[in-house]
Amino acid sequence: MNKLKIVSLTSYSLIILMGQLIGVPFILWLIFTSFDFGNNEQIFAICGIIGIALNFTKYGKSRIGKILIFVLMILPIAKRITIAPIEKFNYLAFQFPLLVFVISYLIFIIKPTKKKKSV
Repeated sequence: MNKLKIVSLTSYSLIILMGQLIGVPFILWLIFTSFDFGNNEQIFAICGIIGIALNFTKYGKSRIGKILIFVLMILPIAKRITIAPIEKFNYLAFQFPLLVFVISYLIFIIKPTKKKKSV
């Protein structure tokens, strides 16, 4: 697996969402919210999980697939940012992993894939 993909998926999973008492890693929020029936954010959480899963399929190898996966993964974050005041996200445990994810995944999208030579 590509190092950029590993870095981006790890940083995506380690984004911390602050709750009432403690911070929750984003991957746990995605899992719990996807099974929280009746929650308005359930569809966005499912999109994020689908985006993570598609990284490990053949769709994650084409540029169009990478873009689609990025959009699916960024949707739950965008939804969280739009429903809460932006001041709630002013902490490094959210900003730094998000920045690393966005930069590394965009580089992963732009960087050309190496084709294996057939002998």
